[in-house]
Amino acid sequence: MKAIQGTVISLKTDKTAKVSVARLWQHPVYKKSVKRTKNYACHVEGIELQVGDEVMIVETTPISKTKKFRVVSKVEETK
Repeated sequence: MKAIQGTVISLKTDKTAKVSVARLWQHPVYKKSVKRTKNYACHVEGIELQVGDEVMIVETTPISKTKKFRVVSKVEETK
């Protein structure tokens, strides 16, 4: 089971949150750190979220065409 930490960027649909996950990797030739982001549609139930919250998401069986992750817990709240 893969667990990832990300930031909530959208809560416009019912029971779904868009979570942005950023990762750093080093370019193999230039040795420069490069930041990449990926957005995941995650299933949310029973957790009150706001845009900007840090959440932990986990991989699960497909819930719909785009939702293959679900929000497990809130790591940090926005102020």
